[in-house]
Amino acid sequence: MSEFALSALAATRALRALFDPTPLQRNDHLSARFDADIWLKREDLTPVRSYKLRGAFTAMRKRREADPQADHFVCASAGNHAQGVAFACRHFGVKGTIFMPVTTPQQKIDKTKIFGGDAIKIVLTGDYFDDTLAAAQAFCTDAGAQFLAPFDDPSVIEGQASVGVEILDQMGETPPDLVILPVGGGGLAAGVTGYLRATAPQTEFRFVEPLGGASLTAAVAAGAPVALDHVNSFVDGAAVAKIGVRPFDELHWVTPDLILRAPEDRICVTMLEMLNVEGIVLEPAGALSIDVLPELAEQIRGKRVVCVTSGGNFDFERLPEVKERAQRYSGLKKYFVLRLPQRPGALRDFLGMLGPDDDIARFEYLKKSARNFGSVLIGIETKQAHDFITLLAKLDAAGFVWRDITEDETLGEFLI
Repeated sequence: MSEFALSALAATRALRALFDPTPLQRNDHLSARFDADIWLKREDLTPVRSYKLRGAFTAMRKRREADPQADHFVCASAGNHAQGVAFACRHFGVKGTIFMPVTTPQQKIDKTKIFGGDAIKIVLTGDYFDDTLAAAQAFCTDAGAQFLAPFDDPSVIEGQASVGVEILDQMGETPPDLVILPVGGGGLAAGVTGYLRATAPQTEFRFVEPLGGASLTAAVAAGAPVALDHVNSFVDGAAVAKIGVRPFDELHWVTPDLILRAPEDRICVTMLEMLNVEGIVLEPAGALSIDVLPELAEQIRGKRVVCVTSGGNFDFERLPEVKERAQRYSGLKKYFVLRLPQRPGALRDFLGMLGPDDDIARFEYLKKSARNFGSVLIGIETKQAHDFITLLAKLDAAGFVWRDITEDETLGEFLI
């Protein structure tokens, strides 16, 4: 057994002081849908509802073993890493200073306070994470504290490898044929693959990252970690501009055909399906591994597949946005700018074209002073995507001028 595998086993044993192994559950719904044996590794069910506790605890434990006087730890995070560090600080009875962007939702701040209790102090600084990180690192140097990185740390990678240890233990004598892993900074992927490649070499892997934050794809193409020019922050648990150097060192063997990129709006469809059908609450990053199953349908038929659901820290205030994005991706909701004649009965004529399942979700005049025509922003929901074909044909036949702006990011930012 490799040295890394032995370290992963040691990290797993130490974690039992905090929580039992997270469940590995066969999902009948997904198994039937894809004619495969699909299991969910429920990292959304750790005490902090994400796997990040594993790496934070392991790194803190090893720092304290090396230096028993280490009693002050610092991190920068707006989410799951902050909560993992907070929980670990309270467990070890040490002081923690957690830097979070000023824009961090109050729900995440409150949860971090709950996990850390009196052991931690939260500092809100910076509108963007890079500013927050710089402030945390400067403070750490001045205070002589220990900085805990979220993924670019060998001890963190060892801690995340405990997910792989548990998967193999829970599977029994038959290892999975395929493990699907979400990728952000790369710590989880590096840890799980590092352990399983050493102990279950027959297991294959696929890696999933958000389309708007494909840092592993960029690193594989360049042969080294590179910073993305732009990152879509919707999948906040995996929206990382640059994969970690150490994780990528462990993932150097990954080829482009093993990486899948999940569109942010499609992830919303998956989140709603898991909530409505299975009653499982997943954050966007937590749904990544399930989201790509349709793309892998032919490859996984008849196989034993593990999807790591990496987190369930979802703020239900975001649910309307998730539903909106899911409807738009599925073609069930569209937005139009419609030129409406300024004459009596014009609106009635338009309304008469709507089908029995068409519902107006938004209606707003954009140019109220126009003499002959007025531009109207209109949002329409329906039950079947093909209903829009019928509606638009009626508009064309009646001579209405319209423009579909559903996928127009620029106009959408200002109007929707």
